[in-house]
Order: sequence, then C-alpha cells, then structure tokens
Amino acid sequence: MEMAIRQIMENKIIVIVRGVFGEKLIALAEAMYEGGIRLIECTYDASQTVSDREIAENIAQLSRCFQRRMLVGAGTVLTEHQVELTKAAGGAFIISPDANPKVIRRTKELGMISIPGAITPTEIAMASREGADFVKVFPVNLYGPSYIKTLRAPLSHVRMLAVNGISEDNMWDYLEAGACGVGVGSGIVNKRMIENNDFVGIAALARKYTEKINRRNEQ
Repeated sequence: MEMAIRQIMENKIIVIVRGVFGEKLIALAEAMYEGGIRLIECTYDASQTVSDREIAENIAQLSRCFQRRMLVGAGTVLTEHQVELTKAAGGAFIISPDANPKVIRRTKELGMISIPGAITPTEIAMASREGADFVKVFPVNLYGPSYIKTLRAPLSHVRMLAVNGISEDNMWDYLEAGACGVGVGSGIVNKRMIENNDFVGIAALARKYTEKINRRNEQ
C-alpha cells in the first residue's frame, strides 16, 4: 500500500472516467498512458442506470490490461458492497464523494487506499481519524485554491486531493496551495474525441497536464 500511496503522491493526477466501456475504455486508457497518466478512476453510477457489476467489470478490464503500468481504482463509492466489488476486480483505491466511516473502514480492512470526500474542517479531520489515506476536498471549485491553503494550516497532517473544476490552467494553483494531487475529468476524458476515436488527441490532452507536472518538478 505504501508503494501505491507514493505513486499517487508522485504522479498527482487521477483521471476520472465515467460512461466509457469495452474497447473504447481500453483505447482511452492506452491513450492516457501514452500521455503520461498513471492513475485512473472508474466511477460507480449512483443512479444505478449502469449496474455496479458493469463498473466492476470496467475496473477488472483495466486492472488486467494495465497491471504494473497504471494504478486503477473506483470513484463514487457509496457502499461497502462497492468496496468489495472493487477489491475483487483488482482495484487499488476507493474514492467517495462523502466520508462514510463504514466505507473507510471496509476499504482499509481490504488493504486498499481510502480517499473519502469532505469539504469542511470537521469532515476532513473525521475522515482522517477514521483512517483515510487521503481526503478528497470536494467540490473544491466552490472555494478555490485559497481554501486548500487555509485548510492546510490547521490540518497539515492530512493529505488532500483537490477535485471538481480542475483544469490545465488552474491545476498548479491547487498544488501550490497544498494539495498533493488533483482529480481531472472532462479536461482529459473528452467525450467527443472518444466518440470520434481521436485517441491521439486524448493522449495530447493528457500530455499537457503531465508535462506541466514534470516541468514544475524539475524546477
């Protein structure tokens, strides 16, 4: 688990994928890998329009195809059952929009990385006490990078990820404010490009983000 935590800390960008399946999903992940992405999240569907089993199969597909190349996990995890499905599918981390203590505990019991969502200092501190490895500050776009900086003053022991509204232009603002990583969705997972099989374009989008991280790390 420590190696996976280091992988998140070093690569910093978790790409959020929803509504992509089968061959398109694998082609999308290959394009993102080519663009330097090493962390990918498949989200469960809270409406159950897409079943939990279908999402778990997505995670299993990616885990099989990208073993040792990418860290694959689940997002929008609301139940312990989804945690268990993710573990069985080979997932490495669990990301939630909320901080459900039962989900955090089950994640840790199964040896996965716990990344619950929270927005207030009380929620963030509670999630950390329950054993979260990171806390997803969500929806961070309502408050901006200065909010991360403010939170980090009294909660410097908590690893925070900034999620929602993250773009190539503002990503580094959140990292400089104290976030140790970010979640990126449509900035890389461009649905029109996917529909048009423009995976070269997807790789280029991913590369814009990862090169920015690499340039900053070299400074």
